[in-house]
Amino acid sequence: MAFQLFANVLSTKIALLPWLKLSVDGGTIIYPLTFTLRDFVHKTCGKKVAREVVFTAAGLNIIMFGLFWLVGKMTPDPTWQFQQAYQQILLPVGRIVAASIISQVISELIDTEIFSFIYKKMSDVFAVLTSNTVALIIDSVIFSLIAFAGALPMSTVIQIIFTNILIKMAMSIISAPSIKLIPRTAKFEEI
Repeated sequence: MAFQLFANVLSTKIALLPWLKLSVDGGTIIYPLTFTLRDFVHKTCGKKVAREVVFTAAGLNIIMFGLFWLVGKMTPDPTWQFQQAYQQILLPVGRIVAASIISQVISELIDTEIFSFIYKKMSDVFAVLTSNTVALIIDSVIFSLIAFAGALPMSTVIQIIFTNILIKMAMSIISAPSIKLIPRTAKFEEI
């Protein structure tokens, strides 16, 4: 859940990937780990708890944005020189948070169902890779379109979608084997 909160704030920065020079939102650096970490929860606590984590993260994102907005609306101390910076950096998070919540809930619930189906028939690593692949594509497209379409040129938005998929896929491939380190403690029928 913390990684999702961090990712939403980091997504206010659009950067260029070193060497490839492709546009990417900063949150993509940490967000892909949430898919595999939620699979850990799924394997140890079951599908019901994994779904609860998805909805709790969405709720925390709403609270985070509400607090950013509330503090942003407070009258700044006249000696505080960074009110405009605060508003420019943290208040656009609202659109990013909305994009994140919508894409996260849809993609992670789909990921949960795919993981459950495949885990019961095949290996946990294959379940992580397959569910993450489908979910990360869905998440990247929905998030990028809601967060950035109209605010950035469409060519940049398409680049962000492509780069998000590349980074998330690389992170999934790297992190998927770590599922073997987590013993299944949930009853098989609860997965």
